[in-house]
Amino acid sequence: EQEIGQSSFLRLACEVALSHHEKWDGSGYPYGLKGEDIPISGRIMAIADVYDALISKRVYKSPMPHKKAVDIIVEGRGSHFDPYMIDTFLEIEDDFRTIALEFADFDEERDLLINKD
Repeated sequence: EQEIGQSSFLRLACEVALSHHEKWDGSGYPYGLKGEDIPISGRIMAIADVYDALISKRVYKSPMPHKKAVDIIVEGRGSHFDPYMIDTFLEIEDDFRTIALEFADFDEERDLLINKD
């Protein structure tokens, strides 16, 4: 690792970048961290990253409706994601939808996010 200096922002950015692909059950990467050994910033970003990947249009896939994305994330409770973070995510999932709608790049994404089904 390179020295990032004294910036707390850069230290946090590095922590998030290095830990958001770790999984609660230890099957993630790059270090195979498990449970509370994963920094809380990485546990939070893991949910946001997966949500964004699921609801976003890509050249290789269509966007997914909000509810289906939420259901997939909830299925990862205790394996992919921290169970407590999933409980918290469920309390604020409409905020995720609102923010995603504001920053949607394509009409197809917006249409799926607007639909509450």
